[in-house]
Amino acid sequence: MRPADTARLLALAAIWGASFIFIRVTAPVLGPVWMAEGRVLIGGLALAAWFAITGFDPQWRRHMKFYATVGIINSAAPFSLYGFAGIHLSASVMSILNATSPMFGLLLGAAFTGERLTARKVAGLIVGIAGVALVARLDVLEGGSDPMLGWAVAACLGAAFTYGLTGVYIKLRGAGVPPRGIAVGAQLFGALALAPFLPLLPPVSTPDAAVLANLVALGILASAIALILYFRLMTDIGATRALTVTYLIPLFGLLWGVLFLGETLTAPVIAGGALILAGTVLVTRD
Repeated sequence: MRPADTARLLALAAIWGASFIFIRVTAPVLGPVWMAEGRVLIGGLALAAWFAITGFDPQWRRHMKFYATVGIINSAAPFSLYGFAGIHLSASVMSILNATSPMFGLLLGAAFTGERLTARKVAGLIVGIAGVALVARLDVLEGGSDPMLGWAVAACLGAAFTYGLTGVYIKLRGAGVPPRGIAVGAQLFGALALAPFLPLLPPVSTPDAAVLANLVALGILASAIALILYFRLMTDIGATRALTVTYLIPLFGLLWGVLFLGETLTAPVIAGGALILAGTVLVTRD
């Protein structure tokens, strides 16, 4: 890759790795749904404004149903699940569990699109499952006495599942849909899907300036700018190479968690993270 492509890839991984820091700060105050709503609404409006300035047409009427579906399964659902997990799990652990998304994508692809399960990919699934088992051991997670830890781990895996499901859905139904349209449409329709739940699940407490700043960072950096970077990479280096960002996100998630939140890592979590990354490499390489 060109140096500029490498720089964009590292920047994208750093931003998405930092998103778990932002979640960890905002979710305990705003709650999962308000955090997710703020993220997609800010990100969606920022993208809509940028595309209006640049003259991009998402073709709303033509692709509205597709955008709405992706908005639910790729924005509203996973962001809410990570919001719940962020109340109970460290940013480091969430970023590690997020790396299981390609594994779910492989299983769903095999079930619905006829993707071939090679011996290497099956080995990757087995290695990844072993890694999840290590990371998800409640006795090695920070705050292991929290009775909700198991549900928080399940929420992270559920979010990773929805990301894998999105990939399959786009492959099956996304022919002719502009990728930048998916980016803005998913955010805005995700915000619409979450809106009815806002009165039912009010914020836990009043957010201060730091919480609001992290929420804006989630929307502007992790949703708007990150998606622009991602689709630029897909155009310049191809989807397969762009997907290598999956390998780097946990590394930045661990780094930011230690530097900014003072998180500590146990040996089993580190070993499990290494297994998950190894499994991801095996699953995603042709």
